[in-house]
Amino acid sequence: MRRDIDEVLQNWPFEPSPGELLAREIRCRDGRMVLQVRVELGIMQMESEGRPDGVKPHGFASYLDFMRHRAAGRNAKGPSWAMSQEHHAEADREFIQFYHRRVAWLSLQKYERALTDSDHTLALMDFVLRHGGDEEYISSHERFRGLVLVHRAQASAALALERRKPEEAIDAVREGVEHLKAHKAAFSEDEEEETPHDHLIEQLHIFEHDIRKNFDVSKTLREQLDEAVEHEDYEKAARLRDQIKARARS
Repeated sequence: MRRDIDEVLQNWPFEPSPGELLAREIRCRDGRMVLQVRVELGIMQMESEGRPDGVKPHGFASYLDFMRHRAAGRNAKGPSWAMSQEHHAEADREFIQFYHRRVAWLSLQKYERALTDSDHTLALMDFVLRHGGDEEYISSHERFRGLVLVHRAQASAALALERRKPEEAIDAVREGVEHLKAHKAAFSEDEEEETPHDHLIEQLHIFEHDIRKNFDVSKTLREQLDEAVEHEDYEKAARLRDQIKARARS
């Protein structure tokens, strides 16, 4: 059996356009689907289901699940469970794996998959925020939360557009902007100081503008609801809530 991948590399040359990620989903001989990313020095392959490397840490679906189990087993009367250096290293491994798969899903326009992986990363970040212990370690992850929030907003909005629901796409983008603003306020010493959040927020504003223009959306139901509540028009607000619930069921 040949062990080199020369033929695969020759049939999939590394010739990306500027800013392009070369990714594909293929079926293996055993029938399972895997995700591949072409990089300059070869090919990176990840599992489509479960953890990208296919490993079940300590028998759990992810390292996050394992750490949740460890934290839940701590005596409630004792000190809060804190991650060790080993936990830091293994959590970082999982962060990186899910980052690579998330951007590959976005490149392939597999938005539901990208949304799922974004949520996993945000949950892992939330866990680190509570149990990371070391402030420097926590900060090293929080500075990337904005990017994950943007990826999530983009995936959620694109998924809504696929389902021909432009209003929901706009709401998803606006929600992403609010999360970014909240994160900047919580972790920036000077709210007036320009940070990477501002660039990410501008990206989402441009995305929102394009959706409104392309689908001729003035105000979404949620925006109308916010206005009705602000003006204390509770009868109109009740009608709009009913419309939003009906839309969610459709």
